[in-house]
Amino acid sequence: MSDFVNVAVDAMGGDNAPFEIVKGAIEAVKESNKIKVFLVGKENLIHEELKKYQYDEKQVEVVHAEEVIETAEPPVMAIRKKKDSSIVKALNLVKEGTCDAYVSAGSTGATLVGGQVIVGRIKGVERPPLAPMIPTAKGASLLIDCGANVDARPSHLVQFAKMGSVYMESVIGVKNPKVAIVNIGAEEEKGNALVKETFPLLKNCPDINFVGSIEARDIPAGEADVIVCEAFVGNVILKMYEGVGGVLIKKVKEGMMTSLRSKIGALLVKPALKNTLKAFDLEIYGGAPLLGLNGLVVKTHGSSKAVEIKNSILQCIAFKEQKINDKIKEKITLED
Repeated sequence: MSDFVNVAVDAMGGDNAPFEIVKGAIEAVKESNKIKVFLVGKENLIHEELKKYQYDEKQVEVVHAEEVIETAEPPVMAIRKKKDSSIVKALNLVKEGTCDAYVSAGSTGATLVGGQVIVGRIKGVERPPLAPMIPTAKGASLLIDCGANVDARPSHLVQFAKMGSVYMESVIGVKNPKVAIVNIGAEEEKGNALVKETFPLLKNCPDINFVGSIEARDIPAGEADVIVCEAFVGNVILKMYEGVGGVLIKKVKEGMMTSLRSKIGALLVKPALKNTLKAFDLEIYGGAPLLGLNGLVVKTHGSSKAVEIKNSILQCIAFKEQKINDKIKEKITLED
């Protein structure tokens, strides 16, 4: 079992559980013989889904959990009371060392709370940030933080920059990633109190490639590899990204259907357009890791389909093989 990258998957989390979750898990083990998936949830429902597929049984294990934490439940209370929930049981598999990583499309709040309370923070990490990949004209950038810490301090943002740099370089393969802080202008003197106080700290940080401020309009152009901000700003950026992307695709499709000429043109450009739009599909990047914990915790969209679950599971391979937590520990230790 130690030869595998063991991933605990919350089979009951999300709008499409358990069918899309199980499907994504099976697609992951079929794509990589390095993965073993622990499907955590109501075993009768999971086994019913598993009957639909052929797979290597050595790569899939079912762990029964009777309870489910719903999205609307208060996270702290749910983690404390529902010890037999799929989220708590899956996180405990990481805590005890049975699994290297956890993936869930379920309650974001419960995952964030459980990650910190059950899995625990790496010593020296002040706040674990949630860090999704977002598509850009040059590939993808890491947005850190997008939902875990809405009242961050300057020292938190410095750690976000360090952890984000480690992730981009070791998992994504971007050498010496460019780090920028979200601001309302390029000038160093601009910004709110948090940005003004954080800017010089990042500027004088020797182990990151800080390139200064970045305005929101420059993020899609790929002007930086690691986009640093507190979670309120990050979440607004992420949701705007998703909303504009959805509207743009809808409008392009509508425009192509307005006349016979446009329909003929649509048929001609469809293959190229499909490939172009695929690069801006958030599903291909998997979920958002909660960095700075003693194990990998990955949160995917509540509406995740099988492809996003699969990619979220597969991203755990590089995280373990590249020893990301050891590298984060080394970066954070340099502060002391």
